[in-house]
Amino acid sequence: MTSSTDAGPSDQPTPESGPGQRARPERPASERRVRPDRPRRETPSGPRERTGKPVRRRAEGQWALGYREPLNPNEQSKKDDNPLNVRARIENIYSKQGFDSIDKGDLRGRFRWWGLYTQREQGYDGTWTGDENIDILEAKYFMMRIRCDGGALSAAQLRTLGGISTEFARDTADLSDRENVQYHWIEVENVPEIWRRIEAVGLQTTEACGDCPRVVLGSPLAGESLNEIIDPTPAIDEIVKRYIGKKEYSNLPRKFKTAISGQQDVVHEINDIAFIGVEHPEHGPGLDLWVGGGLSTNPMLAQRVGAWVPLDEVADVWEAVVSLYRDYGYRRLRTKARLKFLIKDWGIEKFREVLEEKYLKRKLIDGPAPEQPSKPIDHIGVQKLRNGLNAVGFSPIAGRVSGTVLTKVADAVERIGSDRVRFTPYQKLIVLDVPDEAVDSLIAELEPLGLQGRPSMWRRNLLACSGIEFCKLSFVETRKRSQVLAPELEQRLADINASLDVPITVNINGCPNSCGRSQIADIGFKGQLVDDGDGNQVEGFQVHLGGSLGLDSAFGRKLRQHKVTSVELGDYIDRVVRNFVKHREEGERFAQWAVRADEADLR
Repeated sequence: MTSSTDAGPSDQPTPESGPGQRARPERPASERRVRPDRPRRETPSGPRERTGKPVRRRAEGQWALGYREPLNPNEQSKKDDNPLNVRARIENIYSKQGFDSIDKGDLRGRFRWWGLYTQREQGYDGTWTGDENIDILEAKYFMMRIRCDGGALSAAQLRTLGGISTEFARDTADLSDRENVQYHWIEVENVPEIWRRIEAVGLQTTEACGDCPRVVLGSPLAGESLNEIIDPTPAIDEIVKRYIGKKEYSNLPRKFKTAISGQQDVVHEINDIAFIGVEHPEHGPGLDLWVGGGLSTNPMLAQRVGAWVPLDEVADVWEAVVSLYRDYGYRRLRTKARLKFLIKDWGIEKFREVLEEKYLKRKLIDGPAPEQPSKPIDHIGVQKLRNGLNAVGFSPIAGRVSGTVLTKVADAVERIGSDRVRFTPYQKLIVLDVPDEAVDSLIAELEPLGLQGRPSMWRRNLLACSGIEFCKLSFVETRKRSQVLAPELEQRLADINASLDVPITVNINGCPNSCGRSQIADIGFKGQLVDDGDGNQVEGFQVHLGGSLGLDSAFGRKLRQHKVTSVELGDYIDRVVRNFVKHREEGERFAQWAVRADEADLR
């Protein structure tokens, strides 16, 4: 709007003048006052400089700000039909008419809300990986993820999982780092029967994948650990009962990961929300609230909200955070839709303010931070429980088991009088309630199954994603490669293994999405195609060094232009570990050494 002063003398009404009003006459220059704090404007001698238009930030699709129209195909798909509705079509149409009858919108989107992804077609290497080849890479089989909240299973549930694997999944079963079981080779015709069997024993696939609240990580020793501050199992159960499968929370901007534990054994720093046991000096045992963690291509560690939450309020606070994320999360670009991006822009103070004022309608109680552990708490080996019995933690290599193995574990567990098995966030398996006299016999019985109760460092600390064997996004082999790598390291480093008094974690990921947590391992590998020196594209990895959670929480150091081929993994780990042993200071952890080490010692 132009003012009368800017426009110059005029007998016409100004825009501020109403109809029938006369413009204020221009005063003679001699009568004008010049304010001492506002110098008279000089008339420019040349042409006026053109000022740029203010940059207008693009809308991010936040519902709370009124942006309800979908800004990408994924959001449109969820608006067209709530993904939870696809179960009826699977049961009534697709399972009867077969794979070719499946609507693509359901197949590549809504199926995920029921734990189903199409797996990679066999025979296509990493040069085929990419959205442009989706029609080629998409096999007519599914990966199915069974939701195991808190990782808690009975012997009957474990036996059911084993039976489904042998009957419907070609005996495949992998333990994920989300405390789930993952099957492969699932056919849509068999999905209703699988649902019937798992639901009969209290399990489900509801929201095991998709833009929704996924499995809740919990401590494998919840309620029994001697080091636990509080048992949050009631809160986990309440969240699953009240909110999972409810349409009010089934359309989030992206996936939403939760971890709840009375101790720091659930990788809470890389979850969207986490509650971790802490002792308040005035209020006693409760849980410390963390938000905004996540890895993938833009990793961020979760931040403390600074709030102490009593056990009976955890579910309410969880719902409030999910609702805030649903309403304010970014929905324009999926690459920036996780909660961590909102918190990065807002800051933790604004996040807490909106959480309290708009969603909780009350203030949270300030609380102290939990003490940081010096190493990962994986519960492998033998330890005493509160009930006087033992927990025995077993380590398959990178979570690779089978239906046959799970069935035999269920049999062994029942023979010793136990009925509690737990999966862990490290792709491991724990048997609870083992009598003293049964510990050695159980370890001996499960060892031929590939489950070691007293594993080597390399078997214990190796983690891998599904890899190109089954995953459409992967460039390289990972979990299959790890089955060879762990025994190889045991042999190659036999002369120094006994002298390693600190764990060295090795995480292998098939692509940048970091399902295998490459950025937070002592030695992390991110899969990609690399040049073998002769102009050929071969399977290889970018290396991350010195990543960790806990005492040294940080992402790994990347060496400029440093990559290794898949066949060089053993050689590379051997070389770097020996350099660590040679140059480390007394008591120094690998992550500490990797930060200060000469680059030559890391190559």
